[in-house]
Amino acid sequence: MEANGATRTDGGGARGRMDSVDPYGFERPEDFDYDSQEELMSRYLVVLTRRCIKWSKLLKGKGEVQKNAKLKRYVRKGVPNQHRALVWMAASGARDRLENNPGYYRSLLAAQHDPKLVETIRTDLNRTFPDNVHFRKTSEPCLQRALYSVLLAYGHHNPTVSYCQGMNFIAGYLLLVTKDEEKSFWLMEALLDRILSDYYSPAMMGLKTDQEVLGELVKVKAPRAWQTMADQNVTWTLVVSRWFICLYIDVLPVETVLRIWDCLFYEGSKVLFRVALTLIHHNEPLIQQARSLSDVCQIFKQITNGPFVDECHAFMQRIFTEPGSLSTATLTKLRSACRSRIIAEES
Repeated sequence: MEANGATRTDGGGARGRMDSVDPYGFERPEDFDYDSQEELMSRYLVVLTRRCIKWSKLLKGKGEVQKNAKLKRYVRKGVPNQHRALVWMAASGARDRLENNPGYYRSLLAAQHDPKLVETIRTDLNRTFPDNVHFRKTSEPCLQRALYSVLLAYGHHNPTVSYCQGMNFIAGYLLLVTKDEEKSFWLMEALLDRILSDYYSPAMMGLKTDQEVLGELVKVKAPRAWQTMADQNVTWTLVVSRWFICLYIDVLPVETVLRIWDCLFYEGSKVLFRVALTLIHHNEPLIQQARSLSDVCQIFKQITNGPFVDECHAFMQRIFTEPGSLSTATLTKLRSACRSRIIAEES
């Protein structure tokens, strides 16, 4: 169980206490259910071992991968953590951007810094994963310093977006996986400039649009849940904005989030809708029970916890089956209609 940061302290017999910190450095809460976690990991480690063997054969010691049907299938079944940086960089186009722009990241850090940008980023540093040991000032290396550099570089790279809350958590996750500032910067550029275009711009038009698109998709794929939301006069922004802007960080378990990101870097933003639709469709009977705004908010917190999302391998299989078909053409059409509606309402 050491691969998951779990150890036995009793030499057998009764279960020994697992580590109070997970494999990514996050402290487990005081009420953490160690028995359930150990049972879950005993099953998931079998999957991880099998996938590691298959990935080793696929990569054959090479430091690169090519996008094709086989790789897409492998990505959907999970990328072993030791290969994530490589696969994310290749799948997202970040590797090509890094190689075609040598020295660019360092030049951004060497440039004259905007004092307002510096102050805004510094204010958020201590708020970024205070429950993660790698982001503490006492850690060596302390990822807070790397986080500051990545956010500062991106702010100068894209002054239109600059910096907004939520970006610190995304950069933090990238650093936990890559352990590399420059790679994290280029992965951030892939996410914010291309995969999630307009999510973090001042008007956040991309984010607003996709929240409305989700509502339209729920109307078709989980109509009873949609009707409950309409009856209680609850906007989608209220319950799913954090899902989208933080890419499910602090919403779903860490391992589940990383499995979602495997597919996000390979397949794009469509994956975010698949996750949301699966959560809503699977919990439609529960959502129907809501009788007030408060009920809706409570239920939407509830559906992102528990065995359904903890079992990340089974959950990821569900997101590609439970919501049914979701074509790029459908998303493009819905985005166009929703965007026009939002612009008309705001003008």
